[in-house]
Amino acid sequence: MPAPDSFRDIQYHFTRHLRDPEHEPAPADVEDRRMAIYRRLLFNNVANFIANAFPVLRSLVDDERWQMMMRDYFRNHQATNPLFPQMPTEFLKYLEQERDAQDDPPWMPELAHYEWLETATAIDPREIDMTGIDADGDLLAGVPVLSPLANPVAYTWPVHQLGPDNLPQVAPEQPTYLVVYRNVEDRVGFMELNPVTARLVDLIQSGDGTGQQHIEQIIGEINHPNPEAVMSGGQQALQRLHQCNILLGTRI
Repeated sequence: MPAPDSFRDIQYHFTRHLRDPEHEPAPADVEDRRMAIYRRLLFNNVANFIANAFPVLRSLVDDERWQMMMRDYFRNHQATNPLFPQMPTEFLKYLEQERDAQDDPPWMPELAHYEWLETATAIDPREIDMTGIDADGDLLAGVPVLSPLANPVAYTWPVHQLGPDNLPQVAPEQPTYLVVYRNVEDRVGFMELNPVTARLVDLIQSGDGTGQQHIEQIIGEINHPNPEAVMSGGQQALQRLHQCNILLGTRI
């Protein structure tokens, strides 16, 4: 007589059917009415969780495409983390690395990344630590400190402006620069940056210079005919970033 299936084999058989009921047969010894409960429960739980994690994306994708995408994700994606808070990360991996996106809106992956980044910033376990930082330091004369909860990003598409009445099919000439951040009151927000301020944030994030040194470097890079105006605008940008807790102060 053939050996009975191991419990692991039974589980794999059971879950293969739940993932892909159209192509994988259900266990023969389980009533289909009972299997239908599991099929609906698991799929709907995952689909609803993803929809809630990406509300703007869900609102901009028609129901038929969304259901097909959820089925494809549910059937094919091999998650590496079983925790529900990590499910948005798993879905983002699917969109960026696995999905055949030839028929999807061109802005879909970046919009998903933007919504994921907001969630990731909100649940980031780190806290703002002011050790070694002068919150009232001179941002020009001192070395500005970028918050660990500030995430500068550049997108091809204006993801923060997408909506039912704004669904571009051609990318704008200039990238969209944003900083998604969480402030000292644990509120998540974003700031749109112009290219000069985005470069300033990049220099602060990667270098040890003073605010004035960073702005002077930018003046040299863009060869601006009015250096005083760039310096004044850079100082104002430093202050705005500080007011939002994107910059915490200066290094002591």
